[in-house]
Amino acid sequence: MYWDKQIKAQIIAEHSPRHDAKDTGSPESQIALLTYRIQEISNHLREHKKDFSTQRGLLRLVGQRKRLLSYLKKTDIQRYRALLDKLNLRG
Repeated sequence: MYWDKQIKAQIIAEHSPRHDAKDTGSPESQIALLTYRIQEISNHLREHKKDFSTQRGLLRLVGQRKRLLSYLKKTDIQRYRALLDKLNLRG
């Protein structure tokens, strides 16, 4: 999958707690990037239903996002709830 540097920097800047395009380590930034990738892969799988290797990769990304959300929930519940609202997850 091709990543446009501008899109990636924009996603990180929007969801980073410091609003910095270079803050790639924060859980919010990582979860936002994973969410974007999950949406793109889901769109791909709607067209290519038998692409099972991509489907497996999607499940790995969903699991990774779930672990990061769990970590954020344990460490800071306010940031967790704000991120869920911002990304429209579980809604």
